[in-house]
Amino acid sequence: MSSTPSVHSHTCHSHTCDVLVVGGGIIGLVTAWRAAQRGLSVAVADPEPGGGAARVAAGMLAAVTELHHGEQTLLGLNLESARRYPDFAAELSEATGQDLGYRACGTLAVALDADDRSHLRELHALQTKSGLDSEWLSGRDCRRLEPMLAPGVRGGLRVDGDHQIDPRRLASALVTACERAGVTFHRSWAERLRVVRDRARGAVLGDGTELAAGQVVLAAGSRSGQLSGVPDEVLPPVRPVKGQVLRLTVPKRYAPFLSRTVRAVVRGGNLYLVPRVNGELVVGATSEELGWDTTVTAGGVYELLRDAHELVPGITELPLTETRAGLRPGSPDNAPLLGPTTLPGLLLATGHYRNGVLLTPVTGDTMAHVLTTGELPEEARPFTPERFAAAPLEQPA
Repeated sequence: MSSTPSVHSHTCHSHTCDVLVVGGGIIGLVTAWRAAQRGLSVAVADPEPGGGAARVAAGMLAAVTELHHGEQTLLGLNLESARRYPDFAAELSEATGQDLGYRACGTLAVALDADDRSHLRELHALQTKSGLDSEWLSGRDCRRLEPMLAPGVRGGLRVDGDHQIDPRRLASALVTACERAGVTFHRSWAERLRVVRDRARGAVLGDGTELAAGQVVLAAGSRSGQLSGVPDEVLPPVRPVKGQVLRLTVPKRYAPFLSRTVRAVVRGGNLYLVPRVNGELVVGATSEELGWDTTVTAGGVYELLRDAHELVPGITELPLTETRAGLRPGSPDNAPLLGPTTLPGLLLATGHYRNGVLLTPVTGDTMAHVLTTGELPEEARPFTPERFAAAPLEQPA
C-alpha cells in the first residue's frame, strides 16, 4: 500500500489537467487513482472505464505458480505486488465500501500423468531455488485437500501464498475510487497523441475533443500500440493474445465444490479453475495468437470443458453461465513496460500480459511515483520501456 496520504486531488479545469491516462482498464484506473491521491489533476480517456481485459480475467494472484523459466526478474515484481495486495485491497474497499472478492485461499497445481508430474517437479525445483514457499503433495494428499479431483491425479504443489480477487469487482471499485478522488472521465477513445515542440501534451479524442495535459500515460492494454501521433520509435511493442474463459455456477447442493484455485497442464495447455465465494467457478484459459479476434469458438469452449472434466469430472454437472474472450497485452518478454519513454511527457503502463491483475498495486504505486518525482522506483527499473527497440505491430481489423 502506498504510504502517501489520501488527499483530494485538484480537478481538471476545462480540458486541461496534469495527467491524462489513455485507457480505463484496471492498470489505467489504478494509475489515475494513485496519481490523484498525490494531488495531481487527472483525466481518463476510455469509452467504457472498468472494461477491457478485466472483464475476462480470472483474478489469480499467482506469483509463485505463474513462475516460468527465464522470468526470474519478473518474479521479483510479482512478489512485491503480491506483498502489497492485502493492504491495497483493504484500502480500496474502505475507500469505496465495495467488496473486491479478495480471498487468501491458496492454489493447488496438480499433475494428471507422468509427463505432467515431471514438469511439476521441475517447477517445484525452480520455486525452491528461487526461495519460494511451495509444498510437494502426493496424488492422495491432493485428493484429500480437494475431493472433487479425478482419481488419476499423480501429485501436486500446494502454494498457500497464491491468492485471488474478482477482477470485475476490482475494476468497479477503482472506477468509484477515481470518481471520489476527483478524476475526470472522458468516455471516448483517444485517437491521436498531441505532440507540441517534441513533447507529449495531451490527446485528441474520437469525438474531436482536444485534451491538454502536462503528462500522458498510455495504458490502453493490447491497444497501446495503436495510438496515432506516437513516434514509431516510441510505440510500445504490445500485441493482443486471445484468451477464452468460461464461467459456471456451483449450485448450493454441490458446495463446497473446490476450496481453492486448482491449476494443471492438460495436453500441454494451462488450465485453471477459480472458485468464488458467490458460487461462480471460472475456467480458463486458452492462449491464442490470432490478432484482434475476440470470437468465442465452439472449439475453445470444448477444449476447456474437456480438459476441466479430465481434472474435475463433476464439472460437467454444473450450469454454464457465460463464455467470453478477451485480449491480453503481450510484450516481447512477457513483462510490463513501466515509466517514461524517450518522448518527453509520454509514459507507458502496459504489456502486463497474464499478470495485469496481480501487478495492479505495484503498477499504481510506480506510476504515481514517477509522475510526481520523474524517477522510477528501484523495483520497476528493469521494466523501463527503453529496453525495447520499436517493433512492427499488427493493425486492428
